[in-house]
Amino acid sequence: MANHRAIPLGFMTVGEAAKKIGVTVRTLQYYDKEGLLSPSAESEGGRRLYTDKDLVMLHQIISLKSLGFSLDDIKHRLIALETPIDVATALTEQADSIRAKIEQLTASLTAIEQLREEVLQMQAVNFKKYADIIVNLQMKNDSYYLIKRFDDATLDHIRNRFDKESGLNFIDRFNRLSNEIIELQKASVPPESEKCQQVVSEYWGLITEFTNGDMSMLPKLMEVGNIDTATNAWEERQKIINDYLEPALQIYFSRLGENPFEGVE
Repeated sequence: MANHRAIPLGFMTVGEAAKKIGVTVRTLQYYDKEGLLSPSAESEGGRRLYTDKDLVMLHQIISLKSLGFSLDDIKHRLIALETPIDVATALTEQADSIRAKIEQLTASLTAIEQLREEVLQMQAVNFKKYADIIVNLQMKNDSYYLIKRFDDATLDHIRNRFDKESGLNFIDRFNRLSNEIIELQKASVPPESEKCQQVVSEYWGLITEFTNGDMSMLPKLMEVGNIDTATNAWEERQKIINDYLEPALQIYFSRLGENPFEGVE
């Protein structure tokens, strides 16, 4: 009874305040320690006492926290805002931040779903390949799924040959040339034409850059790139490129006087 009499009318203990708002005592103690919400009074026995005004402030803190604001934001910026414009500006900034997080999470969800499909198609657990697929998904490399068709030696070569920046640069150049080849095919440009042969020269240059001049990698690249029946949009596109490139490459090599594919099975 003495303890109850020691609490003045209109005040409540930390336990009572926590129960009213639906938070833990530890949460209130943490907010007090961090200087975010200190109780309005202290009893003669040293108990921290809260008022209804404190509960209003606590309700504001919890509401803002539910919107994704950090406690640091609430303490140093939001509580001090005085005009509707100030508050609206803070909410706009928070909306932008949440929107960016949503985009990031959406991208992550897409990557997870795509990786799941690739994992189910692979015949064995291979976390090195999983990591390569994830990196290429993040790079928005449409041909990422080819990774599962590479053997470990080829993947090791790619990891050693390219970092993220050079890899992105290579992908950009490859896609640009692929687009040019598609346009040439649509326009029925003859494979022996100067325009076609210039593109083929650049395309072969990318292959030698990829292999770093190691022609022993050609059989694996031919195996990976060979598409009999397309099963997706990328394979359909690549099959068109392959069908157009094959005679153009033969002409290119005949003019060079050598064919690096000869003898390759």
